Amino acid sequence: MTNRAFITGVSGLILNDAEREFIRAERPWGFILFKRNIESPAQVAALVGELRSAAGMADAPVLIDQEGGRVQRLGPPHWPVYPPGASFSALYDLDPKLGLSAARLSSRLIAADLIDLGITVDCLPLADVPVAGADAVIGNRAYGTEPGKVAAIARAVTEGLEQGGVLPVLKHIPGHGRATADSHFRLPTVDTAKSELERSDFAAFQPLADLPIAMTAHVVFSALDPVHPATTSATIIEQVIRGLIGFQGLLMSDDVSMNALAGSIAERTRAIVSAGCDMVLHCNGNIDEMRDVARETPELTGKALERAKATLAARRPPQPLDRQVARAELDALLDRVGTA
Repeated sequence: MTNRAFITGVSGLILNDAEREFIRAERPWGFILFKRNIESPAQVAALVGELRSAAGMADAPVLIDQEGGRVQRLGPPHWPVYPPGASFSALYDLDPKLGLSAARLSSRLIAADLIDLGITVDCLPLADVPVAGADAVIGNRAYGTEPGKVAAIARAVTEGLEQGGVLPVLKHIPGHGRATADSHFRLPTVDTAKSELERSDFAAFQPLADLPIAMTAHVVFSALDPVHPATTSATIIEQVIRGLIGFQGLLMSDDVSMNALAGSIAERTRAIVSAGCDMVLHCNGNIDEMRDVARETPELTGKALERAKATLAARRPPQPLDRQVARAELDALLDRVGTA
């Protein structure tokens, strides 16, 4: 059975009949969970099982945004709070080795939480490089303002996830750090010169080009394509993401339902596929929009299918972890910068 090239959200804590039938008929490659889908560990694990059963795919990827800080879908009382990326940045400034250790420990603990629930993909790390005056949508989620430092911390985060049996998603390629608007609400345009983008924004992603999955940025880079955001720009995908950055893994869009994109959901989906994304992401659980995405999304074939298979093959069993010891080590590190 061939899957279609999209990842979908669902509306609630359990699948309803319409969603179950949609998944069986349209065969999405994967799923993504949000706070509306989360009540308790037993409920989340049951929902993950339902999704895979409906898909007829025991290893169907289940994604979540579990960064720490203000982007954390799993939280108290059932799951611990994790620090934002800026905490690792501050500790790195005191001692790079300690900053990297904290980043690795945090993501390793996050991975353990996810694997308990059957969630196998985390939309993390970020390689966005924020600048003064940018919108706060990235803000303290970032690992710093220097591309080498950002890439180093992102690599440590990746290692922690992979050690825990969870696949990382590199975001938001080729960079959301300069955006002066939140792409959830409107389309940002970055007018920075290509040379500066290459020196800073794009440079943070280059050392991470071997990651299995990356998520695009709904951002216009006028020096490269004055009309289309990276998500729907064949020029940026070919010349920057696949070319300059060198990313050859599975390329997924950011959420097709975000207001940064123009046109109907069907038109947006067609534009994403035509530009060269391998996978369309739809998050909000609206069944009518889900059907529009499915109608406009092709079956996985060719390079997209190869990349999807390689992604699943890249996941490894989790390594042993003493959570109590790891959390104590993380808290001791974070205490040095007052962010535990």
